[in-house]
Amino acid sequence: MTQTLALLDRNHLKAMTGGDTALAMEVIDIFREQAEVWSRMLDPLAEPSQWADAAHTLKGASLGIGAIRLAASCEKAEKAGRADTPPSRTGAAVLIGDIKDVLGETLEEAAQVLYEFTSPPPRRAS
Repeated sequence: MTQTLALLDRNHLKAMTGGDTALAMEVIDIFREQAEVWSRMLDPLAEPSQWADAAHTLKGASLGIGAIRLAASCEKAEKAGRADTPPSRTGAAVLIGDIKDVLGETLEEAAQVLYEFTSPPPRRAS
């Protein structure tokens, strides 16, 4: 049985921010900015060290918000890019494609979390 890793573990985010909603929102915004910058460096045609560095940085940012699935994809690519024999460009494209797919899903989940933080609680029927 395989366990599905969290797109964005809300309990992890809460623990990392001490339950401070404003701080959690700020951390998510920083993650979104970093993701935009570092995802541009995820290019399978670039030197493996470049996309491995980008994957490493994105992995750290992912762990900060609880984006466990994205961190795992980044770690896999990072290790491959730093291997004595890096993957072929096709192999790199697959690894980077996986990161970008999960990144897109993670950014959607982050937007959902921000929406949850800014939405009023549902009213209870009396």
